[in-house]
Amino acid sequence: MTFKKKIVLIVVAHTDDESFGCGGLIKKLSSEGHKIYAISFTNGVGSRKNSKKNDIKRRKIAAEKASKILGFKWFDEFNFPDNELDTISLLTLVKKIEIVKKKLKPKIVITHNYSDLNIDHQKIFEATITAFRPEPKKNVEKILTFEVASSTDYRMLKREKNFIPNVFVNIEKFLKFKIKAIKCYKNEFRKSPHSRSIEGIKNLSKIRGNQSGMKNAEAFEIIREIVK
Repeated sequence: MTFKKKIVLIVVAHTDDESFGCGGLIKKLSSEGHKIYAISFTNGVGSRKNSKKNDIKRRKIAAEKASKILGFKWFDEFNFPDNELDTISLLTLVKKIEIVKKKLKPKIVITHNYSDLNIDHQKIFEATITAFRPEPKKNVEKILTFEVASSTDYRMLKREKNFIPNVFVNIEKFLKFKIKAIKCYKNEFRKSPHSRSIEGIKNLSKIRGNQSGMKNAEAFEIIREIVK
């Protein structure tokens, strides 16, 4: 996947989703000179039992480390309740994204897939698609959605509601950076056998590579592309 140098916006529910979902593509794009920004909506740990302020602080530090490894900047980290975005009005979420849209004017938007099990992921997909609805002279050129281990793969629904990848990105040169970024989030990956383990992430890249004739790949579902 090649673009002329553009502004790219990654919209995620939680810091860490960017690394698990599209860390390879982010590193690839940043190495090509694109300007990449990300926004997140929750701290990712607030809903957990015995969660402490130090956990939130450590998560922010991890997010900054991951951003430096992959070559992007956090434009904003909103503080909505973790795993409770379904309690927030869609309009509120959309307005947050629209503010960022107006400031950055991104041409490429990358976010969660509609099929994810995690409710926060579902709401951010819906809000992102709404915020970037087609408008004259305001259209983004491409909207991609990614898969997140232990969320996209855990959602077993009818075929029309499952993640159906139709874009594959070669990340053979960038997989090591994706893994390094994921390791910043020490509490977010699991021991093997688990799809969220380091081995699981590597295996998924091999599977997506096998499906597309490459050694390692990340898969995406394209939601909309506008060709002028």
